[in-house]
Amino acid sequence: MVKRGNQEGLPKTEGVNAFIGEGVAFDGKIDFEGMLRVDGKYSGQILSGDFLVVGEKAEVNGEVNVKTLTVHGKVDGNIRADKRIAIYSTGKILGSIQTPVLVISEGAIFEGKCQMGKEEPRQDELVYISEVKDVAEGESEVKER
Repeated sequence: MVKRGNQEGLPKTEGVNAFIGEGVAFDGKIDFEGMLRVDGKYSGQILSGDFLVVGEKAEVNGEVNVKTLTVHGKVDGNIRADKRIAIYSTGKILGSIQTPVLVISEGAIFEGKCQMGKEEPRQDELVYISEVKDVAEGESEVKER
């Protein structure tokens, strides 16, 4: 487990690729690799990230789609984490979550729907199976399912 001071789950600032600091408000879409730490206010979409840390005073509103999410502040919206979601004692999630692993510490708040287990494929990961049917006179008909 990564520790910073006496706060579990908060990585050191080294290795952070992007940072929204306390007192900063940002609206929009973020697509990142590596680690993003939010300590301010963010509204919009956070997509394709590896590791998102929501700091104790942070407020995130919108869609979150990352590999790993650590929550010490507030997240309001739909969340998909491909590996893990951890909500620590000061954390609060309001909304639907989808993840194979969920950790909720004592004192944390989660209000919403949770889906765990085998995940549905993302739209860009869907593979369409084509069925080829022989038709009279040597022609083929292709049907997608």
